[in-house]
Amino acid sequence: MSLRTTLLASAVALAAALPLSAAEPAKYRSAQEILDASPAGDWRTLDPANTLYMELESGRVIIELAPAFAPEHVGNIRTLAHEGFWNGLNIYRSQDNWVVQFGDPTEEEARRKSIGTAKAKLPAEFERKAEGLRFDRLPDADGWAPQVGFVDGFQAGRDPATGQAWMAHCYGTLGAGRDTAPDSSNATELYVVIGQSPRQLDRNITVVGRVVKGMELLSVIKRGPDPMGMYDKPADYTPIKAIRLASDVPEAERTPLQLLRTDSKTFADATEARRNRRDAWYVRPAGHIDLCNVPLPVRLPKG
Repeated sequence: MSLRTTLLASAVALAAALPLSAAEPAKYRSAQEILDASPAGDWRTLDPANTLYMELESGRVIIELAPAFAPEHVGNIRTLAHEGFWNGLNIYRSQDNWVVQFGDPTEEEARRKSIGTAKAKLPAEFERKAEGLRFDRLPDADGWAPQVGFVDGFQAGRDPATGQAWMAHCYGTLGAGRDTAPDSSNATELYVVIGQSPRQLDRNITVVGRVVKGMELLSVIKRGPDPMGMYDKPADYTPIKAIRLASDVPEAERTPLQLLRTDSKTFADATEARRNRRDAWYVRPAGHIDLCNVPLPVRLPKG
């Protein structure tokens, strides 16, 4: 065998021995392809005790509450929902690129709907100690927090210097409206972000959860007049048939929604696929993703 033949045979053998990833780049998988291949253990089921069903004429809005960040407010919300406070009330505000708000808009205290056994006074719960929270951090820079990521599926910020953590105002965020005083909310007036992410509200209002399914029902609600989107006429209100705790709803009537765990490899891989899109349409991958642009995938159980 000639030297040339020997070298050629050695090169062929070496190439055959190399793993495929070294021989050619791994094929790009879209976020949806990654989700479709995810193992069942990467998904979690909503806790009925921390889930609200907002029943509108147009359908059901599903909200996950965040007791780890706002235990006093969430406790009041549970009581208010259990006792039917929002049943028959309305969405009375829809401000373009901002929020929809619901509750009792009656200004005269004597005419306002009773809050039953719920607490009339709550502390402000704008942030909490980060210690004890599992923080699934994103590597991306953020203009509103030294570190950002997810806590129990909720978008959050964290400051290692102060040891504090807080929930971020992203699309779908559920917050408790207040007056000028920081502790002026009792969780009866709630809002959902339907526009751009108003992160300047972070640590200025108590965030109590977020919509996980049904945003399309809220985002299309007719906008109210400037400047705040408060409707002039009650006829423009969107009626709320009921807001109930899922745990108060018969099991057969519940929506068995599953959410992707943010501590899973599937979530990390799907987020990276969105951070660096490499499909045929994208000319230049961004190399960055904003906290509020990271969706939390939801699904109904397979089978």
